[in-house]
Amino acid sequence: MSVEQLEGRESREHEPLLDFPLSRRGDVLPQECAWLREKAPVARVRTLTGDPAWLVSSYALAKQVLEDERFSLKDTANAGVPRQYALTIPPEVVDNMGNINSAGLRNAVMKALNPRQKGLQDWLRATAGELVDMLVDEGGPADLRAGFADPFSAALHAKVLGVPFEDWRRLMSGLDVAFMTAREPFADSALNWYKDVGYFVEQLKVQLALPSEERTGLLGRFADLKEADPESAHLTDDMFATVAVSLFGAGAVSTSAFLVLAVLALIQRPELIGYLRAHPERLGGAVDELLRWNLSVGDGLPRLAMADVQVGDVLVKEGELVLVLLEGANFDPEAFENPDVLDLERESANPNLAFGAGRHFCPASALGRAHAEIALEVLVERLPELRLAVPAENLVWRTGFIKRLPERLPVAW
Repeated sequence: MSVEQLEGRESREHEPLLDFPLSRRGDVLPQECAWLREKAPVARVRTLTGDPAWLVSSYALAKQVLEDERFSLKDTANAGVPRQYALTIPPEVVDNMGNINSAGLRNAVMKALNPRQKGLQDWLRATAGELVDMLVDEGGPADLRAGFADPFSAALHAKVLGVPFEDWRRLMSGLDVAFMTAREPFADSALNWYKDVGYFVEQLKVQLALPSEERTGLLGRFADLKEADPESAHLTDDMFATVAVSLFGAGAVSTSAFLVLAVLALIQRPELIGYLRAHPERLGGAVDELLRWNLSVGDGLPRLAMADVQVGDVLVKEGELVLVLLEGANFDPEAFENPDVLDLERESANPNLAFGAGRHFCPASALGRAHAEIALEVLVERLPELRLAVPAENLVWRTGFIKRLPERLPVAW
């Protein structure tokens, strides 16, 4: 919907202002964002399933919703509640972290997500270099998503979980189904998840067959817990595997989508690649700014109101769905000076909401930042002439997916 069409309309309790989600392009800020933020920061929308929801688009109100524990993430999987799209992930997977109910299991997950594990960052840097070597050997143009972003993201998560990197294609292909956004449920979405659960059960058995000192990754830690932690004795292999599936899925799809859009933003501004090459010490701040700039979350962050809560001028009723529009919040001039400028030298605090906020702040945020910093470090050093090999308007943007994502990112150098 154009801004002109929005003008003169109001968001009423029983009259959606617009259909959601917005544009699927990840390289152009949807034109509705600024209007919504100014005119209707809590707007009534109609979701993909036809359900009503409140869309929150200002930074202050988005932060309020994300930090208020009366807004629940796990309850968005409940039967009979309004949805942003059909539930294509089994409810036990949506609530998978609820299975982490022992100190040992929780500690194992947090240790696995620590980017400062011995040798991890050196290994990631070497892996990134090998992937660039393969791109260079094959010659450009090349698809940076298939040839770098996807395998590099899969490599990180395979290493962290303790599964063979050689299996990355089958694991990544499962995500194409797992994170579809459909109007209605489809039977094989659950089959897809359980296929991957079965894979991780078998990989857990591989770890259990090894001596403790030879076990690796999170599955190795899970194997140790199965043998020695009484608090985790009630957890089945399927429950351990469900945690692993969820961590791989959410982590790999998010890091790859972010990296693809971060590279696209940089190659459309080649002076920024030169800047990062000359100032590698600025990579950390650059990643923060690229996280703010990133438009990969195309469907909003969902929360279900567990009580009546006042959000701005709207009383959100218990049982109503709220969607946090990250591209509204992260481009809010009330929170960020000159938000429409991709400023890698942004010196002021960059409190973007890319990793969420509150109790559901992403536990893998530090790992995700390290992944992005290393990837960009290697790319700008090895491919300083990196550029888009096709006109930007010829990129094909995926529909019906949880991320805004181009099917391919053809580049040359």
